Amino acid sequence: MAITIFKSAISVLCALLLLSPALGISDVPFIVAHKKASLNRLKSGVERVSVSIDIYNQGSATAYDVTVSDDSWSHDAFDIVSGNLSQSWERLDAGGLLSHSFELEAKEKGMFFGAPAVITFRIPTKAASQVAYSTPILPLDVLADRPPEKKFEWAKKLLAKYGSLISVISIIVLFVYLITTPSKSGAAKGSKKKR
Repeated sequence: MAITIFKSAISVLCALLLLSPALGISDVPFIVAHKKASLNRLKSGVERVSVSIDIYNQGSATAYDVTVSDDSWSHDAFDIVSGNLSQSWERLDAGGLLSHSFELEAKEKGMFFGAPAVITFRIPTKAASQVAYSTPILPLDVLADRPPEKKFEWAKKLLAKYGSLISVISIIVLFVYLITTPSKSGAAKGSKKKR
């Protein structure tokens, strides 16, 4: 009797485990957003921040009324050069990608820690808007004192890494060149003999 109860309990447990993935799958969008920022120094005292936000729909359904908003950039520290801090789209299909970018000019010097961008979207089966967040950016050292880039720094790194290889190849090429080209003194003697 105990064995029959044990067997039936095992079979019910197995059936639940097999059905649970099927019950957990539903047609909803799954929004993943990646925010990145880079600094571009134009001249001394002027630095711009280029920000881009990529929004992916990894779900199995379309997201509607998609809006991205990135209000983490203080108006006291940054001026908008191009683009907007927010953008809206009508829809984001399953497996689709939307991109938004803008450029800011820094007014203050210091470390800046940006918060994630906020993405809101609507699912037809739910009344309330859904919210997703992008990845945060790494801290930016805005208008930092950077040492001037040295000219030919790349050549020094190349020579340090491949200098011995370059010298060996140069010696081999010079040796082959000397063997394959006739000497000028031999050529001059040959021309005198013909006369």
